[in-house]
Amino acid sequence: MEWILQIPVLFFSIIFHEFAHGYAAYRRGDDTAYLSGRLSFNPLPHIDPVGTVVLPALCIMAGFPALGWAKPVPVNPYRMHSPRTDMAFVALSGPLSNLALVAVSIVMLKIVSLGFLGEGLTEPMLITFGFAIQINLLLAVFNMFPVFPLDGSQVALGLLKGRALEIYEKHLPYGFYLILGLVVTGLLQKILAPILNFARQMVVFVYTMI
Repeated sequence: MEWILQIPVLFFSIIFHEFAHGYAAYRRGDDTAYLSGRLSFNPLPHIDPVGTVVLPALCIMAGFPALGWAKPVPVNPYRMHSPRTDMAFVALSGPLSNLALVAVSIVMLKIVSLGFLGEGLTEPMLITFGFAIQINLLLAVFNMFPVFPLDGSQVALGLLKGRALEIYEKHLPYGFYLILGLVVTGLLQKILAPILNFARQMVVFVYTMI
């Protein structure tokens, strides 16, 4: 039944992630996400059938923390000050937002562990912030994979040039299938297992430190 706590954490994390993309683009001169109503924490405009429903369900069935993505916010690089550089910045803002949530969750986990909330709330809140640390650290790493539509693909598109860029672009139509293939075969879980173990050790350390 841990998924009952994981799903709200995942939803908030990926919506915050997309909000960060839209806000970063807005700060760089592109108001497309703002005009499209995507600079919002309302979950409905952000739901993606594959990333927000199918992938988290597959992860949970595989016994892995829920992972996924929201519907990408619309971004027009040609409205930015420096399209190539700014797109890389916008892409990086998503994983950075997840790392920021990791930091906040660490602080909250320690505060909750002091027992101020009473027995009834302390345990579920500890579990929730523990999941927040794990899920957001995994999301930060996962989204930097250079596979479309993940953020790492946008960074790669911004950095690669010439023949290397042409070869890389050929995978773009198959990115979704590559990600689902990694999940179904268990390869994604194996790749991310060291990150998950590190996140769990971090939770234990924060909880037990004086």
